[in-house]
Amino acid sequence: MLKLRRTLAWSIDFALIVAAATLLAVLTFHRVSALVTDVPELATKGGLDLVTSRGDVIGASEHLGLSLWDKVVLDVEEAFGALVVVTFLYQWACLTWLGRTLGKGLLGLRVTPRLSRHALRRAAVTTAADVAVYALACVLLIEGHFALSVLVWAVAVVLLLVNALTVLFPGRRSLADRLAGTSVEGAVRRAGSVPMERVPLG
Repeated sequence: MLKLRRTLAWSIDFALIVAAATLLAVLTFHRVSALVTDVPELATKGGLDLVTSRGDVIGASEHLGLSLWDKVVLDVEEAFGALVVVTFLYQWACLTWLGRTLGKGLLGLRVTPRLSRHALRRAAVTTAADVAVYALACVLLIEGHFALSVLVWAVAVVLLLVNALTVLFPGRRSLADRLAGTSVEGAVRRAGSVPMERVPLG
C-alpha cells in the first residue's frame, strides 16, 4: 500500500513536469513561428547576405538557412535547459521549505531529514533521473550526434529504472534517497491523537 502511495506521488510530480514541458513546448513553438514569419527581418538579412556574397546566390541562401536553423536549435535547446532548471527548482524548493513535493504531500508522505544539503542532493539526483539525462540526449540528437544520443538515452533509461527499483531493496530507499542520505516516510494519525507519527516506508 505504501509502495502504491509512493508511486502515485511520483506520478503526480511527474505530471507537473509534463505540464511544464508542454508549456515550454508551446512557448518554443511560438518563438520559432515568430522567427520564420518575421518577413521584414528575413528580407533584410537575406538582402544583406546577397549583397555581400559577391553574386554567390546559392551561398547566400545557404547562409540564411543555416542561420535560421541555428536559431531554431538554440530555442529548442533553451527550452530543454529551462525544463531541467524548473524541475530542479521545484524539487529543491519543495523539499527545503515543505519537506515534501506536492505529490508526496497529497499522499501523506514526507522526506527526512529536512536539511538544505540533503534537499539539494536529492533534488539534483531526482532531476537527473527524471529529466536532465533525457534532455541531454535530445539536445545531442538535435545537434546531429545520433550515436551519442542513443547512448545517453540508454543511460537515461537505466538511471530512471535504478532510481525507481531500488525502493524494492531492503531499506526501501530510491537511488536519490541513498545518495542524498534521505528517506521517504508516511505520516499516520493515531486514533484520538493530534500529533502526526512518522512511519518509515517499508
